[in-house]
Amino acid sequence: MRLTTDDIEAAVLGGAVLGGGGGGSMDNGRWLGRLAMKRGGLDLVPVDSLPDETLLVTCSYVGSPAAKNICVKPNAYTRAVELLRSQTGAEIGGLITNECGGTATLNGWLQAAALGLPLVDAPCNGRAHPTGVMGSMGLHALAGYVSHQAAAGGDEVAGRYIELYVSGSLDAASTLVRQAAVQAGGMASVARNPVSAGYVRSHAAVGAVQQCIELGQAMLEAKPGGGMAVCRAVAQYLGGELVTAGSVDACKLRSTGGFDVGEVTIGDYRMDFWNEYMTLEHRAARLATFPDLIMTLAEKDGIPITTAQVREGKRLVILRVPKEHLILGAGMSYQELYTPAEEILGKPIWNPAGIR
Repeated sequence: MRLTTDDIEAAVLGGAVLGGGGGGSMDNGRWLGRLAMKRGGLDLVPVDSLPDETLLVTCSYVGSPAAKNICVKPNAYTRAVELLRSQTGAEIGGLITNECGGTATLNGWLQAAALGLPLVDAPCNGRAHPTGVMGSMGLHALAGYVSHQAAAGGDEVAGRYIELYVSGSLDAASTLVRQAAVQAGGMASVARNPVSAGYVRSHAAVGAVQQCIELGQAMLEAKPGGGMAVCRAVAQYLGGELVTAGSVDACKLRSTGGFDVGEVTIGDYRMDFWNEYMTLEHRAARLATFPDLIMTLAEKDGIPITTAQVREGKRLVILRVPKEHLILGAGMSYQELYTPAEEILGKPIWNPAGIR
């Protein structure tokens, strides 16, 4: 499938919804998509079309979306891939994104176009998630697996530009990469974990980029009907429901350790987030828990609103989609990967029912 400029807005909109409060900004996603088209465009390739032994590399955008000094220039995106290739000697046969989001769905577009590599429709996860290990398709569970990761980002003029290559356990390597993003001003472009197409085929969220585009197209088609029509189109496409609509009474956010942490209150509804929305409660009764999709959309126009964008007084619609209706990667199936979220939020998160 040859991607066109029309696909950019659809991918950004649908991706932002499936970001579940995280996944980066839509403006950055649009910027990446336009740059990719200026570099000659690219094809979205099904993973089934590749030989099992083809090496695929994950492209991601790591850090705190609410950070104030974010600066990741175009050369940083390609530099991370080139650094990984030079350090590992890997013959990279394609790129995949780590997750879905306003930016994340377009992770790899610029790199693929600039480096002449296929963009493969097999994200590590079909929704956004807070930690790198969650987006590693269960590689952490392979005995002796060594993660290889490269990162680049930051403003050279301000003295914050950084490049990093690291190898080691997935958890340790991901932690170092996130700290590099902090030092770079809040975000960095990352290339990581060369792995075979055969492994990706059975552990990734196959087809999730196409799903983002289709969801975005449904939103654009509903746009003339107004914001609530867009919200209803989202719920219908994903098999979810619109829980409530109202003004934001309170929004607490703090950036710590490269993550945005906080809570949003709309009437009797409360959402706790760790980059992504993790829980939805009504008068302390749990209505949804990550990796269920919990998302906020603007009541006025149906535009997805990330946790970093929520402001008191803004009228939002809360969307809930059961995890059974999502395309989830293998990283969602390991209880130990939910422990950090439980520790940060002080609430139970792991619930194996419906994970696939």
